[in-house]
Amino acid sequence: MSLAQAASATATRSLAGRVALVTGGTGALGRAVVRRLLAAGARVHVTWRREAEAADLQAFLGDAASQLVLHQADVSVAADVASLFDHLKADPGRLDVLACVAGGFTASPLEGTSPEAWDAMIAVNATSVFLSCRAAVPLLRASGHGRIVNVAARPALEQGAPNMGAYAASKAAVLNLTYSLAKELVRDRITVNAIVPSIIDTAANRAAMPRADTSGWLKPEEIAEVVAFLAGDAAAPVTGTAVNLSRG
Repeated sequence: MSLAQAASATATRSLAGRVALVTGGTGALGRAVVRRLLAAGARVHVTWRREAEAADLQAFLGDAASQLVLHQADVSVAADVASLFDHLKADPGRLDVLACVAGGFTASPLEGTSPEAWDAMIAVNATSVFLSCRAAVPLLRASGHGRIVNVAARPALEQGAPNMGAYAASKAAVLNLTYSLAKELVRDRITVNAIVPSIIDTAANRAAMPRADTSGWLKPEEIAEVVAFLAGDAAAPVTGTAVNLSRG
């Protein structure tokens, strides 16, 4: 049985009564994660930046959106994250799962990478995770079984990639923050893991690589199964791990 199959078997309704926050939950991967956590019984809070994104997510979820709570926030901005968590502390007053899915991508040779592009990658990929994890820890600690799942990337494991310096550096920061936080929180029974997917089969990636062989690309739903597994009780012994998701 594959990890994804094990995840599917164990995660069904395994999060009943739990509260999750998914940053970047309106994107292609994010909304698959949101739908899977809802199917597992969680009440899911999701951040959004543009109204059209929030409306599209609700349409995508259909009836399942009844357990969805939307928050307008840019999780790379400290004030927005502080306001978001003020709302979570007031209602529902708890948090069991944090899935940091928000992120971005850029590619260019280093000499063609502007300081603005560098700052943007660090902000959307690394700072967003730092701010979200930092604010979530007290609530996760109180839950008694907190879970953090971050999204890294293959260049972070493979010592970088050509023409992806800013992106690779930002995702390496996510991965090392994951490792450090897992060690920091192990006595609090909070697990901290990262998923490391290869190319994800999304409309944006297909448009960017129209001639690519997509047979080995990962479906967002497959990745979401693994996130749901890591968010559940069955993954309690799993922490400080980079789960490498790939078909080769």
